[in-house]
Amino acid sequence: MMGQLEDMCLFIRIVEAGSITKAAEQLDIAKSAASRRLKELETRLNTQLISRTTRNSTLTDAGRQYYEQARNILSDVDILNEEIGGTKAHIEGTLKMTAPLSFGLMHLSDLIDSYARQHPNLAFELDFSDRHVDLVEEGYELGIRIGELKDSSYQARRLTKIRYVLCASPSYIEQAGMPTSLDELQQHTFLQYGLAKQSSLLLTDNQGQQHKLSTTSNLKANNGDFLVKMAEKGHGIAFIPTFIAYEALLDKALVPLMTDYELPPINAYAVYPKNRYVSQRCRFFIDFVIERIGDNPYWDKCLHEAGVLSFFD
Repeated sequence: MMGQLEDMCLFIRIVEAGSITKAAEQLDIAKSAASRRLKELETRLNTQLISRTTRNSTLTDAGRQYYEQARNILSDVDILNEEIGGTKAHIEGTLKMTAPLSFGLMHLSDLIDSYARQHPNLAFELDFSDRHVDLVEEGYELGIRIGELKDSSYQARRLTKIRYVLCASPSYIEQAGMPTSLDELQQHTFLQYGLAKQSSLLLTDNQGQQHKLSTTSNLKANNGDFLVKMAEKGHGIAFIPTFIAYEALLDKALVPLMTDYELPPINAYAVYPKNRYVSQRCRFFIDFVIERIGDNPYWDKCLHEAGVLSFFD
């Protein structure tokens, strides 16, 4: 039976990865071993699950039915193990996940350390980068995404709210002046996150009216940590997430600007393939992150308690 469950897992991975080759790479086994086990599974079932040609592979009707029911069976097995085995006590395997570089380095290390100590049989395989990662194509079980979700092939759970702040160094303010109105703000130099040709800001005043400002940037980068450092050195005003800037704000290396206006927040999400069986280790890790961070994350609480920022719902 254990061998059959393992073959179900392999078959599901082949289907979701799109090929035997990719599935073998994700599972770190030889392609020949994956092909052999698939053939043995088809022989045992006395039916063809995948129609294979020299150019492509497609699921047969039997293969599609087996895939759907195998996912349900593995989900039921996981639920049974949780109920009988003491839920979180026996989390094991490898959680392969990806997260944005700055968020991962600054805010996931302590969480993963704590979670790994609770579950010593669990291994992590982590990709911290700002590139777009295709979870299915590259075999990732979980991704952390910040911002609007555009890929409908993923399921998502909201982790926390991501707030933004306008900030600059004391040296920049001394040289360029403290902006006290939107007209004055628009005259300043900005540090732009991302490499778009043009950038703008959307600010909401205390009457709920929105104001869109075009901004001028003499420095653009796709990494928030770098922009914080450049803002500290006096190169302009940074429009940056508080989870990146909060330490510099607490240390007064950066000063918040235009705090009477609200900058539209976005959200951080845990995403995973929509039609893929979601493992116990993945589900419980998402629960753990949501529980530890919450909707008013500690970095914003620090800023609020220190009197640096006061924007809370």
